[in-house]
Amino acid sequence: MPPASPSTRSRLVGQPLLYAISVFASLGVFLFGYDQGVMSGVITGPYFRKYFNEPTAIEVGTMVAVLEIGAFVTSVAAGRVGDTLGRRGTLFSGAVVFAIGGAIQTFTPGFWVMVVGRIISGLGVGLLSTIVPIYQSEISPPNHRGALACMEFTGNIFGYASSVWIDYFCSFIESDLSWRIPLFIQCVIGAILALGSLVMPESPRWLIDVDRDEEGMRVIADLHGGDPEDLVAKAEFQEIKDRVTYERESGEGRTYAVMWKRYKKRVLLAMSSQAFAQLVSLYGYQTIQIQCTHLFAEAGWIGRDAILMTGINAIIYILSTLPPWYLVDRWGRRFILLSGAVVMALSLGLTGWWMYIDVPETPRAVVICVIVFNAAFGYSWGPIPLYPPEILPLSVRAKGVSLSTATNWAFNFLVGEMTPELQELIEWRLYPMHGFFCVCSFILDAVYPETKGVPLEEMDAVFGEEELEERLEEEESERASLMSRRSSRSRRSARLPGASGQGLVSRLLGRTDGRASYEPIRDGDE
Repeated sequence: MPPASPSTRSRLVGQPLLYAISVFASLGVFLFGYDQGVMSGVITGPYFRKYFNEPTAIEVGTMVAVLEIGAFVTSVAAGRVGDTLGRRGTLFSGAVVFAIGGAIQTFTPGFWVMVVGRIISGLGVGLLSTIVPIYQSEISPPNHRGALACMEFTGNIFGYASSVWIDYFCSFIESDLSWRIPLFIQCVIGAILALGSLVMPESPRWLIDVDRDEEGMRVIADLHGGDPEDLVAKAEFQEIKDRVTYERESGEGRTYAVMWKRYKKRVLLAMSSQAFAQLVSLYGYQTIQIQCTHLFAEAGWIGRDAILMTGINAIIYILSTLPPWYLVDRWGRRFILLSGAVVMALSLGLTGWWMYIDVPETPRAVVICVIVFNAAFGYSWGPIPLYPPEILPLSVRAKGVSLSTATNWAFNFLVGEMTPELQELIEWRLYPMHGFFCVCSFILDAVYPETKGVPLEEMDAVFGEEELEERLEEEESERASLMSRRSSRSRRSARLPGASGQGLVSRLLGRTDGRASYEPIRDGDE
């Protein structure tokens, strides 16, 4: 490799650039995790309750849940926003909106202003939770894409854990600052993310898609070490460009209707993955987190000690998210999801059993089950947002991911509303019901394709769509269309394993047997 030029020495290139982007983009999911945790601690504080005149359960629930309404709205719109403003522009917009909402919450004079602030923050969260996984998947190499996405989820849980510990230390402040300071920290982090997004590179796939080829090639070269003549960088650029050219020449539309007609199978898989991530996490995770302080108190930790134990539990939760960094691109997505579903189902079933028999050992046993459940979720279904942007093609990726994220928020809100009622109606039976959804997720995994190590431009092969596309191209060539013949040549770069033409990137990287682990989905498997 030629020596680095002075220009590349003065900026990050290669893996340092990739990891810097990943860490900084993870601030977006850190914000969401922080917001999840900070409100659960703030709303129980004596000064907060006094300031809002001892709010009722409905008022407290409203302050917490309205964020999800705002997030749902913008997650639906984020598809068009991401295609129009770009990935970086959408990231900047989401961070600014979130910071504004956080400022309104911090300096709120009363209940309704707090609700407005929460809705505005939700609008920012909806943009961030949609665009960050897309951005991450589009700048990541296929052999590290899963690990980098799992790092994002660790950022989310680190945000949650940080908020718990900040709530704990601020609980010693004897004034309204005990709840205003934790809320204000949201604004600081949002502002840092907004400023950082101005210096982060744009997604090369989006740049090439909007005919800014030179900029796209520059970003790809930087991600591969900074050499614009690097063969792998050139091959990746050409593969992306060929895909964009093919989609245009084939007349493939980019509307939601066309996406649903052409890629319905992929959209349904993306939406179902997000729905079950909420069903197995929130039906178990949210319920358990709401009860964490109460459970720890029953086990002998009272007052601040209960909050302290919640913080320790959060640290264990963070640690459970670290193994997938190494495992997800070695074991694959499916095995991790399957094994996590088994452990979660068992821990939730045991939680219900201990609550049913109600013996002196029950509180401590339930605490252990809580920790095991959190660890299993953090290891498996927690990083599931990496899946939708992987399986959707560039032309409709933003729109498809926006639908899957909207599904996430819809189920988030639905489950959050139902859980308190179910706790009162069916009591201990709620936890085996949580376990039932984990069993359902295990069965659903059977139809999820393995995407480990597959370049985004070659994902058609995973779904068995390549043969159909090639037949259509041959029909076009018979009508003597020069454009279609060129398109046919470009599309042969992404065939099934065993075919003579692997993708350019795959051939240059020497991957001759790396695809043998996945099989295309056939219509009969649906």
